[in-house]
Parts: sequence; C-alpha cells; structure tokens
Amino acid sequence: MPKNRPQSVQDLNERSLLLFKSLVEHFIHDGHPVGSRTLSRDTDLALSPATIRNVMADLEDMGLLRSPHTSAGRVPTARGFRLFVDSLLSVEQMEERMMERMAREMAAEVDVQHLVVRTSSLLSDITKLAAVVMLPRVRQHSLEHIEFITLSGNRILVILVLSNKEIQNRIIHTAKTYSQSQLQRTANYLNSTFRGKDLDTIRAEMLTELRKLKEDVNELMQAAIEVAQKAFVSPSAEDDVVISGHTNLMGVAELGDLDKLKRLFESFNQKRDILHLLENAINAKGVQIFIGEEAGYEVLDDCSIVTSPYQREGQVIGVLGVIGPTRMDYERVIPVVDVTARILGSVLNSAD
Repeated sequence: MPKNRPQSVQDLNERSLLLFKSLVEHFIHDGHPVGSRTLSRDTDLALSPATIRNVMADLEDMGLLRSPHTSAGRVPTARGFRLFVDSLLSVEQMEERMMERMAREMAAEVDVQHLVVRTSSLLSDITKLAAVVMLPRVRQHSLEHIEFITLSGNRILVILVLSNKEIQNRIIHTAKTYSQSQLQRTANYLNSTFRGKDLDTIRAEMLTELRKLKEDVNELMQAAIEVAQKAFVSPSAEDDVVISGHTNLMGVAELGDLDKLKRLFESFNQKRDILHLLENAINAKGVQIFIGEEAGYEVLDDCSIVTSPYQREGQVIGVLGVIGPTRMDYERVIPVVDVTARILGSVLNSAD
C-alpha cells in the first residue's frame, strides 16, 4: 500500500469523509453500487472522477467500502456503516403529527399485551421494517396463597393469589392423576412452606429439593414437586416478544435470496435469538445499533437492528426495536425507535 494512503479512520480528511458520506447516502437511498461519476456530479467538491476513484480506493483499503464483482461502483461494508452511524449521521426530528398519532393509538389500549402488539404494529408500519417489542418484565410478586382443583383427564386448575392481590388462573397437565385430597395436602404444604417467596425462588427450591431427595420421595413431596414445577413456570420466550411486519423485508434486495429469507423468518418464528439480543440491549442507555455481524447471529449478518429500552417509574422493563437491511434509513429510523420507546413508557406509567 502506498505510504501516503490513510491507515485509519482518524487519518481521513474532510474531503474523504464528505465523499464517503455522500456515497453511503446514495446507497441507502437506491441500493445500487455508487460510482465516481455519480459522486462527481452530486457533490460540491469540484473533483474529477479520477480523483474520486483514488479516494474510494483508499476507503476500500481501509475496509469501509467494497466493490461488488458485477459493478465498478462501491458499497459500504458493515465497518463503513458503523463509521457513518457513529460519526456522520444527521438524525431527523420525528414529525409531531406522527408522534401524536402514535401516542393516541397506543394510549387507547388498556391491556398490556394488546398495547405491546399495537406498538409493534405501529413501529413496523412507520419504518416499513420488521418491528420487535419485548413485553414488560413483570415485577416479581410473592406467593400469598395457592389452590388446586381437579379437572378431567389429569388436568388441574391452579389458582394463584400474589402479594399484590393479583389472581392468576392456569390449567396444568400432570403425568399422573391426583385426588382432590392429595391436592389439598399439597396446597397446604406449599402455602405453609413458600408463602412470601417469589415464584422463581419457589420453582428453584423445589428443583433443589427434588435433587436432594432423589428416589426417596414420599407421596406428598412427589405431588408437590410435579405440580409446583408446572404451576410456577415462567412464560416461554414465545410469549415474551412480539414481532410485526417481517414481510416488509421480502422486497429488500440484499435479503432477497430465498434461503436467507427462510432462515431469517425461521429465526423470527422461534424468537430465541431475537429475545436474547433484546436482553443484551436492556441495560443500554438510549438507542443501540447492531450492524451486521455485531448482532452475533449469522442469520442477521445482512441486517441492522436498532433498539431502545423503555421504562416505567424510572426502571427499564423492556426493549423495542426494528430489524432491517444494513442500508436502512438510519436518519429516519433512529428517532422513530427512540420516540416509540418513550411513548410506550409514558403510556405504561399512566396506566399504573
């Protein structure tokens, strides 16, 4: 490499940065590789195409651009998008009319589950990308009282009364049939032993008890362990995150390969990777942007994810965001994600 070529981003001069910024903006807008003649025509630098080609070659050597085999033009790499987002982005203000519409429609939802579904749908509609919203983390309340009622076919109705006076009813299926008297003794044992403890702690202690007792488990403990493991189970990952608008990605050229789309949609359906990504972002302050491989999942290598945590009473209780191609319109998408998180937190606070 010639000695006069820049070795790092810090070595880039203002001219190189302006050309790079213009190239990225062109690519985001139309999705096609950008050539030197386009940049020569659309910038105010009065540079010849030859000079611009030299600058683009420098940027490519630094890993900020790459040249697709089918074109003489360049496109940004994931590292290039990271430079653009961190240093060259001019974030737009979200329209006040749009913010008012979102706040109005979200505030109309009374049920939290419906509110999250509505938020995800609105976020997808506005950004034209896939939207993900994690359900609010439920505050851990302790057990006040538990009752069991036998139903037909090894089914049991569980009635949980929590410390905040919330009552949860759920039906569980057991491996064997228990009489009502057995269930009553089990309920008496659980109420006397675990009253005042949160549900996760109860489930963990029951598992510890099972390992300790091994085969020496009497009838009461056998019933208590089986029933408690199912009665105090946490919601599954599929219930913890709502994804909307994944079909918006079908028209994106970079994701147009059928195998890529299939793997991406399978990931959406399983939700585990998406939920894990949101969990990683839950402690972040403000908007987080994962570009390509930064997400840590191969299926998302051609995508960018923009996330923001939302709060209730000053505590972060969830994360929302959008998933799209790496050439998404960051200037417009970032404020939409940020504002949506703020509105969701505000609506949840108002509902308390």
